[in-house]
Amino acid sequence: MSVKILAVDDDADLLGLLNTVLTGVGYDVSTADTLAAARKQFGNGLPDIVLCDLVLPDGSGMDLLREIRASNSQANVLVMTAYSSVKSAIEAMREGAYDYISKPFDVDELKLVVAKACERGRLVEENVYLRKEVEQRYSFSNVVGNSPAMQDIFDLVRRVAGIRSTVVIEGESGTGKELIARAIHYAGPRAKKHFVSINCGALPENLLESELFGHERGAFTGAVREKPGLFQEANKGTLFLDEIGEMTLATQVKLLRVLQEKCVRKVGGNREEPIDVRIVAATNRDLREMVESGEFREDLYYRINVIPMRLPPLRHRREDIPLLVDHFLHKCSKAIGIVQKQIHRNALRVLEAYPWPGNVRELENVIERSVALCADETITADTLPAYLVTPGHQATDWISLPPDGLMLEDFIDKARAQLIAQALERTRGVQTKAASLLGMSLRSFRYYAKKAGGAASPPDSDDDEVANG
Repeated sequence: MSVKILAVDDDADLLGLLNTVLTGVGYDVSTADTLAAARKQFGNGLPDIVLCDLVLPDGSGMDLLREIRASNSQANVLVMTAYSSVKSAIEAMREGAYDYISKPFDVDELKLVVAKACERGRLVEENVYLRKEVEQRYSFSNVVGNSPAMQDIFDLVRRVAGIRSTVVIEGESGTGKELIARAIHYAGPRAKKHFVSINCGALPENLLESELFGHERGAFTGAVREKPGLFQEANKGTLFLDEIGEMTLATQVKLLRVLQEKCVRKVGGNREEPIDVRIVAATNRDLREMVESGEFREDLYYRINVIPMRLPPLRHRREDIPLLVDHFLHKCSKAIGIVQKQIHRNALRVLEAYPWPGNVRELENVIERSVALCADETITADTLPAYLVTPGHQATDWISLPPDGLMLEDFIDKARAQLIAQALERTRGVQTKAASLLGMSLRSFRYYAKKAGGAASPPDSDDDEVANG
């Protein structure tokens, strides 16, 4: 589709020249000799580029510029002006014009300025598209899970997205901590600003400080130019501090000061710059234990741990595996441009039985590998990686008899007690839901739970059950 250009000037000869020159290089050109005529052209949609004289018979080109900017159009406005009114053209650029060209202008100069405006328009359009893609990719709707544990996480994300409070996301590696952090960002009022992330354990202390806070020229060997930090880059947006538990105590002190003062000072600098950044941190370690052992500052812990959020490992929400598998099948098939592959029931059983130490990330890698290597339309158990189908993880014959035998009743009692405890944990102590997960009546569930005793024993009264729900 050719670039649409609207030329607005009361000089008929000039409009004719513009039409001839710009049409000759492939642009779709329309013209208007008054402000009113230009406005009528907008009825068919705003053009990509507007070439406009500042002085028109029925008004000012500045009025047209302001109307275009107020419409949130991505159109680039090029101001045409006489040498004597360059000051006015510069004022127009302050109001949002892309550039100006002085009359009388050189034809080659005109072509160059218009070409640059086209390239800028293309880049702006591409940036808008990419931002939408990122927002859709990390939108709340792309976090997959129907389990009670994930529904609790979704509810918390909705509640915290619109506020500034610091969030700490805890969970094993691969549980999707950064995905949740991005969901918080893109579901809130900072979505149009930057989401900036850094892995605090991936850089040595001096480089981490430089990345976070920036540095002045000459601050250290190799600092040949001034560099803004990630706090400045994330201003008005969100800074995601992944693996914050790996940060050294010295850097923790500096981070605490930034959070308290809401100002940042570059390494080697003496000026403080105010910042407005929301912090979302993540860790796969127990920060409370690190505080007790002296590895993490207690004052920083309480400063950042305003809203704690713990992501469950995949083995604690196995009911989400079919949903995740379908999601990754669609994603991976689309990425390589093929019709979405299907998963056979025997393969799904293998995936549901495996403990997934690498969590959701490991599951995604398995699905990506299977989509790429499986020649058939359906992924079966024998096409999955061999390590998933070891004897201890097979969906069939998943219990093996020890060489010396076993006491069957004791084994069944222990297995039942463990499953009851897991069901209660997953449903946050709601007996009716736990019984339903195990396919048991509430009466039978209570009987066996009391028989198991200890942590598996549920509340005795229905009132307690309602309270726990």
